[in-house]
Amino acid sequence: MLVKPCFKYVLGALALLMLIVGISLVLSKAFPNFLQSKVKKDVVLRNGTEAFEVWVDPPAPIYMQFYFFNLTNPAEVLIGERPAVTEIGPYTYREYRPMEQVVFQENGTRVASVNPKTYIFQRNMSQGPESDLIRTVNIPAMTLMERFKDNAVAANLISAYMRATGIDLFTTHTVGELLWGYEDDLLKTAKKFDPELDDFFGLFYKMNASNDGEYMFFTGQQNYKDFARVDTWNGKSSLDWWTSDECNMINGTNGASFHPVISKNEVLYMFSSDLCRSLYAVYTNDVTVKEIPGYRFVPPFEVFANSTVNPANTGFCVPSGNCLGSGLLNVSVCRQGAPIIMSSPHFYQADEKFVQDVFGMRPNKDKHQTAIDINPLTGIVLQAAKRLQINVYVEKIPGFSQTGNVRTVVFPVMYLNESVLIDDASAKKLQRVNVQKNVVENIPFLVIGLGIVLGVIFMLLMCRQKVPESTEAERQPLISS
Repeated sequence: MLVKPCFKYVLGALALLMLIVGISLVLSKAFPNFLQSKVKKDVVLRNGTEAFEVWVDPPAPIYMQFYFFNLTNPAEVLIGERPAVTEIGPYTYREYRPMEQVVFQENGTRVASVNPKTYIFQRNMSQGPESDLIRTVNIPAMTLMERFKDNAVAANLISAYMRATGIDLFTTHTVGELLWGYEDDLLKTAKKFDPELDDFFGLFYKMNASNDGEYMFFTGQQNYKDFARVDTWNGKSSLDWWTSDECNMINGTNGASFHPVISKNEVLYMFSSDLCRSLYAVYTNDVTVKEIPGYRFVPPFEVFANSTVNPANTGFCVPSGNCLGSGLLNVSVCRQGAPIIMSSPHFYQADEKFVQDVFGMRPNKDKHQTAIDINPLTGIVLQAAKRLQINVYVEKIPGFSQTGNVRTVVFPVMYLNESVLIDDASAKKLQRVNVQKNVVENIPFLVIGLGIVLGVIFMLLMCRQKVPESTEAERQPLISS
């Protein structure tokens, strides 16, 4: 059967056109750009949007795990030996953190809210009950000793009261008391001389069923990169604890939400009231969480590096010029003067000195690194783990016999792991979004593929050889003579 020449040429032209169109679509990224534009428009903090509903009341369960370091050799520490601790935990709490008092402002470009957190103990996910006893450094006593060490009169009174009542450098309390608060006799007495003191102490005292202040967020209406970015905190656009403007900046989101369309070369900024500062994370690798693709972002070593390694951190040295070393952050300026030092668990990524100063420290990247896995198209957090350790700066203080001959050490008290994993219902929605994304982005390649198929058919038709017809003489039978 012969194919008309015009059909062959139309087929060839169509194949060429499809190849040109397909390649042009790939190079121009028209379909991915269209998809990204739609997402940028939809992911806005505005009543009625799915992004707003998730932001107001996160559907994924959040868990807070606490691990305590129990001191096993208090007598030896007082004569100058290294502390030896054993890790006890986790003590797990379900965390609820809905946004409340939500008020839109300035034509929907900003939204004000508070973010109260409530913690409910999960006995079945914990090593023991909240009544478990932990021996650790006496933080109220250490705080008062540091606070009044240069005041001879006050120091003598505090030291005498501690001797009379048997208050020591180390103390034993239940998990519940250490976390949520207990009445401290020393603080109660000291409050008579300083009314600003609270006679209760707890690592998370007054932080259950309460909020850390009012936030003003950008909604992302004007610029998608401003989605959920913090504009002000407690009415301030910057902090005043640190000694440089750069360190006092409030940057990024609160860590629970991120803008859509994230690239691998981006630096994601977050503001943490727990750390009293902003920090940032960078891309490290691709991940898959519940069949959803994601990018893993991790705070690099430089975030908490010594000022000699990262000069930008000079402003975090308080008092000015007093830098403790890489991996540590002195937050006493925002903790009512308590000698609290923050770090990663087990001094992960801190100077080796701090690991060696305490028996029982075993830093491990998988267990102690903070990491956030984000779906790059939507900016939704797929999985996250915020890991922080609370330490106390312990030293021998003249005038206080309770400190004995203790060596200067950054003493680990407890570390937390605040984690979240996307819930199944949200994961299914994202899976469908990912399928749609793959279909849309592959349309240009389907066009190219069809063009190639038509091109091959065209070439076969052009190369097909027409069988030459035999001559009349060849068709005549041979006649024998």
